[in-house]
Amino acid sequence: MPRRGLILQTRTHWLLLGLALLCSLILFLYLLECAPQTDGNASLPGIVGENYGKEYYQALLQEQEEHYQTRATSLKRQIAQLKQELQEMSEKMRSLQERKNVGANGIGYQGNKEQAPSDLLEFLHSQIDKAEVSIGAKLPSEYGVIPFESFTLMKVFQLEMGLTRHPEEKPVRKDKRDELVEVIEAGLEVINNPDEDDEQEDEDGPLGEKLVFNENDFIEGYYRTERDKGTLYELFFKKADLMEYRHVTLFRPFGPLMKVKSEMIDITRSIINIIVPLAERTEAFAQFMQNFRDVCIHQDKRIHLTVVYFGKEGLSKVKSILESVTSCGHSLRVQLWPAILLESFN
Repeated sequence: MPRRGLILQTRTHWLLLGLALLCSLILFLYLLECAPQTDGNASLPGIVGENYGKEYYQALLQEQEEHYQTRATSLKRQIAQLKQELQEMSEKMRSLQERKNVGANGIGYQGNKEQAPSDLLEFLHSQIDKAEVSIGAKLPSEYGVIPFESFTLMKVFQLEMGLTRHPEEKPVRKDKRDELVEVIEAGLEVINNPDEDDEQEDEDGPLGEKLVFNENDFIEGYYRTERDKGTLYELFFKKADLMEYRHVTLFRPFGPLMKVKSEMIDITRSIINIIVPLAERTEAFAQFMQNFRDVCIHQDKRIHLTVVYFGKEGLSKVKSILESVTSCGHSLRVQLWPAILLESFN
């Protein structure tokens, strides 16, 4: 019985071994059938036969050549179009430069002033006449007054901001800085190259050379914009060793800058007006007058002092302080204006 089972087990092993060999043979035949051809004479992918390879390549080359020719023609057309556009842009830039030169002639430049269109100049001058440049305008109330903004080379002081909201803007915005720099340069051009009708004479420096102003001589400027007319600029220049100011008035009527006026202001006899608002602080006012006497009166007597006093308490003491200053023989112009105090004064 055990021997019979051993024989059966041996046959089973041989049967399994035969099945494994059969499967291996079938797999080997399958790989041979499905393997890619390595024969060098086999036809290339996409080619039906060996006889059509030459025609195929010729057709392919011809197609690529036609494509390149079409592309080259298109690029040449685009280049010609770009050249034409570049020429048009150059002409536009040239015309804009000519217009800019025309506008520059309006602020004192010499050159192509005769080429400026008469109707354009008439319109620009009409805008100047309409604006409050030379004469004032009647306003219905104080709310219609447009305030001026003060500016220097690096700062702009906005009056409508008030003292509590830091009216000083620093640094100036780039757009506003570029605008103000352009205005200052235009003012310098007016001063350094004056017209015949300017109210100023050429001056020589200490060594006999022509006096030339630069941006460091710019003291202060004012500007305001009327929404329907343009922007008015008042510029002041001064050399450190000269007792005079150069005052230039420019106007931009929503177009190129136009020169309105250029004059020389002699300050050798000009009077400085000082207005002091005051309420009750008589001791501080007495100290102020002491400093005022030492600094202003002894060094420069061309001063007019106006004191506006709010309230009645302390008014007599303020009068006595002012009388003591004027009684010392100083030629000081002093005025005291009592004001009615309707609300608390700080």
